[in-house]
Amino acid sequence: MTLEKTRHLLNLMARLRDPQTGCAWDLKQDFRSLIPYTIEEAYEVADAIERGDFEDLRAELGDLLLQVVFHSQMAEEQGLFDFEQVAEAIGNKLVERHPHVFADAVFASDAERQQAWEDAKARERRQKHGNDQPQSVLDGVAKSLPALVACEKIQNRAASHGFDWPEAEPVFDKVREELHEVHDAWQSGDQAHVQEEIGDLLLVVVNLARHLKVNPEIALQQATKKFTRRFNYIERQVAASGRQLLDCPLAELDALWNEAKRVQSKSAVVDS
Repeated sequence: MTLEKTRHLLNLMARLRDPQTGCAWDLKQDFRSLIPYTIEEAYEVADAIERGDFEDLRAELGDLLLQVVFHSQMAEEQGLFDFEQVAEAIGNKLVERHPHVFADAVFASDAERQQAWEDAKARERRQKHGNDQPQSVLDGVAKSLPALVACEKIQNRAASHGFDWPEAEPVFDKVREELHEVHDAWQSGDQAHVQEEIGDLLLVVVNLARHLKVNPEIALQQATKKFTRRFNYIERQVAASGRQLLDCPLAELDALWNEAKRVQSKSAVVDS
């Protein structure tokens, strides 16, 4: 985006927030009220990427940029910071975190580069909170992140400081152990204990995903989409028979599920 177009966008946002001539809805907003819109726009960017719709991606990136401009405008009104300072801060961060591009650093491996990245982030956290303040390596992970994303980030932080299994095999064993503990908790009839053990199981499954180089959030999204496609197939077949789902025995629905798997697997092969 050229400087002129950037300035035009910032001017538009300032006009929308003008106390005398601005938009009533825009004037009512504050940082907190915009949280759901900011999160929604980020997810819509991800959705456009998943669908491979790059024209929509262009539009959705614009919507996300609007959120950045909106927050920056409100901050400027309160004398906190402005858009230029936001841009300056991320520019400085990029330089700091890429010494192999903007300085003379040389990394022998991706692991060494990743460790340097984590070290740079740790320095930023210390500068943010003060060097004399006790720090946890787990500090700074946003509390509003989706649970799977937060879990992976926390585990990556711990792993970067040596707290991790060296390979995937023992993680498989841990998954089986946690699954047994869920079963034992279920048999005990203690629902609070069941919830606790389910949490432990999910946590170790995220750990397994990390070791297998799989993003757990994306994996679950894809699995949910696959479930939806197969369930939609069942709905269509049942509707074609003039019935509703509740009219069908589970064995019939299960057979249709297996049929959906076969049909959609063949379709995937043809599409590829």
